[in-house]
Amino acid sequence: MIRAIDIVKTFEDGITVLNHVDATFEDGKVNMIIGQSGSGKTVLLKSLIGIHTITSGRIEYDGRNLPDMKENEVRMLHREVGVLFQGSALFDSMTVLENVLFPLRMFGKMSQSEMEERARFCLKRVQIAEHALELMPSEISGGMQKRVAIARAIALNPKYLFCDEPNSGLDPQTSLVIDKLIQDITQEYNICTIVNTHDMNSIMEVGDNIIFLKGGKKEWEGSRNEIFHADNEALNNFVFASQLYQEIRKVHK
Repeated sequence: MIRAIDIVKTFEDGITVLNHVDATFEDGKVNMIIGQSGSGKTVLLKSLIGIHTITSGRIEYDGRNLPDMKENEVRMLHREVGVLFQGSALFDSMTVLENVLFPLRMFGKMSQSEMEERARFCLKRVQIAEHALELMPSEISGGMQKRVAIARAIALNPKYLFCDEPNSGLDPQTSLVIDKLIQDITQEYNICTIVNTHDMNSIMEVGDNIIFLKGGKKEWEGSRNEIFHADNEALNNFVFASQLYQEIRKVHK
């Protein structure tokens, strides 16, 4: 479990992007951070990972406060963290297999044969065929790149998984495949998964716990089922902006 407690993030220009945000992200659930551009959701995600240093507050990983950790403690924590970057961020000069081997070589303590076995297992788990392992990222589709990136993110068997806009640039059908894969892995390995997204299909399909930010503040929190009955004007304007979702909401009501 990860808890954000009274988080404030003010940048050097004096702009406060996160304003006393409280949130709880549970194990075995797909926890989502949603909101319009400029709402603070990306800053919150990067603060939770430790890319941004918060101005005040606490970020607890199962009771361990990230801002209080020493450098070696942060390094140890990062071995428990997997990150799926927007755009996949695979290394162009490495094969599919080498990309998944990278974190194992950097942080793992396995033999070469053990690392290869683990990497192949992760790639098989995300349904990457054996013949694709020696291909370069440029030789595979965007959807396959996302699956390889997920395999890399789970290579170290993380307790915590962060996904930044995992469906960015994907067609709707491939997006559903990636959503289901993230959900399955989260439940199968009881991972605390946090997804930063604006994809309404993802929110409705796999959002177990949803945090809605507006202007750096938490406006609403609930599940994908509760979102249809939410009495929050800002949330409703964001979620049900399209005519299609307005009609779907009428059915649920």
